[in-house]
Amino acid sequence: MRGTTLNAFLKGQSGPSEATPDHLFDLIERFAKVAIKLRIAIQEGALGAAFAATLSSSNADGDDQKALDVHADALFLNAAQEAGVAFYASEEQADPMVLDGVSAFSVAIDPLDGSSNIDTNVTIGTIFSVLPSLADAEATFLQPGTAQVAAGFFVYGPQLALVLTLGAGTSIFVFSEREGVFLKAYGSVKISPEAKEFALNMSNYRHWDPALRAYADDCLAGVTGPREKNFNMRWIASLVAETYRILVRGGVFMYPRDNRKAYDQGRLRLVYEANPVAFLIEQAGGDAMDGHTRILDLKPQSLHERTPLMFGAKDEIAILRRYHADPTLLTSSPPVPQKA
Repeated sequence: MRGTTLNAFLKGQSGPSEATPDHLFDLIERFAKVAIKLRIAIQEGALGAAFAATLSSSNADGDDQKALDVHADALFLNAAQEAGVAFYASEEQADPMVLDGVSAFSVAIDPLDGSSNIDTNVTIGTIFSVLPSLADAEATFLQPGTAQVAAGFFVYGPQLALVLTLGAGTSIFVFSEREGVFLKAYGSVKISPEAKEFALNMSNYRHWDPALRAYADDCLAGVTGPREKNFNMRWIASLVAETYRILVRGGVFMYPRDNRKAYDQGRLRLVYEANPVAFLIEQAGGDAMDGHTRILDLKPQSLHERTPLMFGAKDEIAILRRYHADPTLLTSSPPVPQKA
């Protein structure tokens, strides 16, 4: 029900047993409290101590770290410890941490997605994936995305919002300053199967595979082209912002592999970025793939593995998949599925 508090929503959910859901729901509520704190640090901007310039260190994947990245990681790590999480894996750390080996749940997280946008005041967020704990940390985080029991992200934008799935639909909660709680803002999130808008960084066109170039060409040709309709285009370069927009108003997002060094396997991390986003998108009626394969079916080979990511409107992703299935197709004969 719209206006329901996050706490009331969680209490109304059922889980795999009488005991474990409470641990999971406690984790989510603790993360929500951290997000409120983190938002205050973000709002301080360059005035805040945690907003200092880029550090001399880099994260586990070689990206430059902001002080706010490290601050966010510390906050969420502490919340995970208090919630009794078994293993904690973060973009900011090379290896998973063992917190409570007997807990049923473990967390993979990007504590501050889009931190390169911090200085320019563009929307950033926190992405997390909750997985069932296995015998050890490595086995736990190398499970395919289908194993996830929950996923979500916080958006630190004009509103502080939480997008959440527990495997039975996707819900959006917005933090109410007036009431001091997260309230459900949308009764049921459903992505329209058709799309008239796509998010793609066209400046990289020359580096793409032929299939994606053909797709972009056909979309840009508009109503007089083979797709026979006009498309709008967006590119925010913030995964949480792009995902939130698609959940609210539809469309597709593409961050493909390309022919540049270090981009040949894509740039987004499978375990703690692509998997939780794909879970949320599928639970809202959309689809997510790497160009050929469903994201949630991919078996991670390492914690910080990268992947191409394309997601959004189900019918449009099906069309995009057909472009990739046969890269020799020309724009004069686009692989648009035949309607029944």
